[in-house]
Amino acid sequence: MRRLLPLVLLSTLLLGACGFHLRSALTLPPDLGAVRVVTQDPFSPLRDGLELALRQAGADIVPAATPDVATLNVLSERWAETPLSVDQFGRAQEYSLRYAVVFRLRRADGADLVPQQAVELARDYTSSPSELIGTESERELLGREMRREMVASIVRRIDGASRQP
Repeated sequence: MRRLLPLVLLSTLLLGACGFHLRSALTLPPDLGAVRVVTQDPFSPLRDGLELALRQAGADIVPAATPDVATLNVLSERWAETPLSVDQFGRAQEYSLRYAVVFRLRRADGADLVPQQAVELARDYTSSPSELIGTESERELLGREMRREMVASIVRRIDGASRQP
C-alpha cells in the first residue's frame, strides 16, 4: 500500500502538468432569451436533438412559429453516399457516408450570433453484397451516430461564438 501512494501522487502530478482539462459546460449568451429551432423538415431528428441539447444548456425552447425570438435556422441538411471500391463483379463493397448541415443563429433583433456556416461529417463503411440486411442496419446506426455528432458540433460552435467578446 505504501508503494502505491507515491505512484498515485506522481501520476496525478503528471496528468495535471500535461494540460488536460475537462471541457466546461455549454454557455449561452445571457441576453439570448428564448430560442426556436427552424428546419426544412419539421419532423427532423436533427431538430429534436438540437432542441434537447439547447434545453440542457438552459435555453428556453419555443415553437417554431413564435416570432421575435432568437432563431437557430438549419438552412440545409443533406446526406450522400458514395461508393469507394468495387469487387470483381462491379458491386460496391466500401462506401463513404457524408452528412452536411448549413445553419445560422440569429438573435431576436436579427443580428447574427453565429453567422451562416456549414458542418460536414464523413464516415466510411464496408458492405457485403451477400449480406444486405446487416449492411443496412450498420448504415442506420452510423447515420444516428453522425446525427448525434452533428448536434454536438453545432452546439460547440454556438458555445464558441458566445464566449467571444
